[in-house]
Amino acid sequence: MLRYREALKFGFDALKDRPLTTNLFVDMVRTIKQQDIGVRRTVGTALKDAAGEVVYTPPVGEALLRDKLSNLEQFIHADDRLDPLVKMAVLHYQFEAIHPFDDGNGRTGRILNLLYLVQAGLLDIPVLFLSRYIMANKAAYYAGLRAVTEQQAWEPWLLYMLRGVTSTAQQTFEQVTRIRALMEEVRARVQRDAPGIYSKDLVEVIFRHPYTKIQFLVDAGLAKRQTASAYLQTLAGLGVLSPRKMGREMYYINDALFAELVR
Repeated sequence: MLRYREALKFGFDALKDRPLTTNLFVDMVRTIKQQDIGVRRTVGTALKDAAGEVVYTPPVGEALLRDKLSNLEQFIHADDRLDPLVKMAVLHYQFEAIHPFDDGNGRTGRILNLLYLVQAGLLDIPVLFLSRYIMANKAAYYAGLRAVTEQQAWEPWLLYMLRGVTSTAQQTFEQVTRIRALMEEVRARVQRDAPGIYSKDLVEVIFRHPYTKIQFLVDAGLAKRQTASAYLQTLAGLGVLSPRKMGREMYYINDALFAELVR
């Protein structure tokens, strides 16, 4: 999951300077796998089910794969007036059918969903955790992909993905609402019990990540290191954060936020 998030952040940051391309796909899978890998060159690749039966044999040969990826790029950037959600579902199938890498295709493809929605203007940030829906409905996901390949059954596949977007969007909205309420509760508590260190910016910093460290406050321009340390110790004394030392670094965990993010 950590590598997935790193690759998602990498891809999101990259979109500010370059569009979705094969080179970006490669960079993301390298982030996921932490290996210098590229478009698949191996032969004999076959996808098997739990019983060991071959259910799909993707195309082979780097030249052919790159040709198909080039076609996918053209589809992604074409001004074809397709609904972006429908287009996302189609391009996801295309990517998984190409199966361009030896490993990491599923995670890269799920990241591609979010980055495409950002590029299409439907999301400002990749906050829609569609992977959770796919992993919770994995059997239907693979059955849908296979049905498109074998029967051209596009409608069930599109409906599956659209249901995933609907379900995930509702869950995300509810989670964001809970986090905002939690943040307001902490803001009021700090303002009441530690007015000497209170600022809206300080509360926002400790909610940017499930953990905070001194450097985060320094980088935000809230305080120098010694004062930032005192701020975090005060918040720990209030029970807002939990201090944990790892090596030489002290981390302050926002346990309530962390619990919300993993629920």
